[in-house]
Amino acid sequence: MRVNLLVGGPLTLVPKETILERQAEAWIAVDHGATVLLKWGITPAVAIGDFDSTNQAEFARLKDHLTDIETFPPAKNFTDTQLGVKLAIDNYQPDCIDIFGGTGGRLDHLLANLFLPLQAAYHDYVEKIHFIDRGNLVDYYLPGQHAVHQAPGMDYLAFVTLTPVKGLTLLDEKYPLKNWSSSIPFSWSSNRFTAPINHFSFEEGVVAVIRCRDIPAQ
Repeated sequence: MRVNLLVGGPLTLVPKETILERQAEAWIAVDHGATVLLKWGITPAVAIGDFDSTNQAEFARLKDHLTDIETFPPAKNFTDTQLGVKLAIDNYQPDCIDIFGGTGGRLDHLLANLFLPLQAAYHDYVEKIHFIDRGNLVDYYLPGQHAVHQAPGMDYLAFVTLTPVKGLTLLDEKYPLKNWSSSIPFSWSSNRFTAPINHFSFEEGVVAVIRCRDIPAQ
């Protein structure tokens, strides 16, 4: 099954239409994401976080509408997003965890989210965690041979090595790469699809693949 999370990133980057299409699916709300989901007519199964981005009136409404709210102190060893993903794993053992609202805004939040799947608690779910916004789809891959499907309107393709990587090969992208290795993180950005499905492989490490497009200025 698929579990969806809405966290507290800028709503300008959140694809509301996609969320509404998934209204009947399982939802976990992280902090202010709970207020947004209720506003959009979706009642999450659980709301979790320290709720420091939720005012008193909003939190009172959450208590009126939700049966499961898990609160944590602001001073803790995990981010609210980490707590939400761990809850999804523990409660559902899902095949897919799609996270909305996890990009944009503060850079430290973005980096914490981008590197989240590398932590031991999420190791078995690395390839099941995805970040989605209006201009980007972020997927994670472990070593092997892989196919990447082009998403509608997203012409760009980036390969981001999050760990030391060995033997990265981009087989049929516009800008190919052969047997590349590195001991530091690196972003091969602004590549492009040459067909509806492109392919890549690598031997060691973790690679984030970003399918993306330019977002017009608001």
